[in-house]
Amino acid sequence: MAPFRVQRRSPLTADETWRRLTDWPRHGDQVPLSGVTVHPAGPTRVGTVVVVRTGVGRAGFDDPMEVVRWDPPAGDAPGRCRLEKRGSVVLGWAEIEVRPRDGGSEVVWREEARLRGLPRLFDPATAWSGRLLFGRVVDALLAE
Repeated sequence: MAPFRVQRRSPLTADETWRRLTDWPRHGDQVPLSGVTVHPAGPTRVGTVVVVRTGVGRAGFDDPMEVVRWDPPAGDAPGRCRLEKRGSVVLGWAEIEVRPRDGGSEVVWREEARLRGLPRLFDPATAWSGRLLFGRVVDALLAE
């Protein structure tokens, strides 16, 4: 697996930061050639499946992820969400943590990702590109 981490501070409250980062369809707006659907529709909870479709037309793939932990921030307690990748192309997991901080909040996005069939030799490049991509996604979601 190719582990990476993205960490950001925000002037937004922990609740607002959490709301923005877990508005799954907005993630698709930030990633080129991607769209996001959520099943079932409605509030996210353990068991919710977030599917990222990447590609054009029939040339693409789905990256389904199941929410296996869902603990929104409450008071001084951090919020934590864990998604397990359930697809046949992208393997791994992602964790989002949002902590209240003086004057705002702090985000830590941890992920381990691997493309099935891609040799481990490419793990450093996969981690670098994941850090770059998800850093831009987090920045954009917090800026809107």
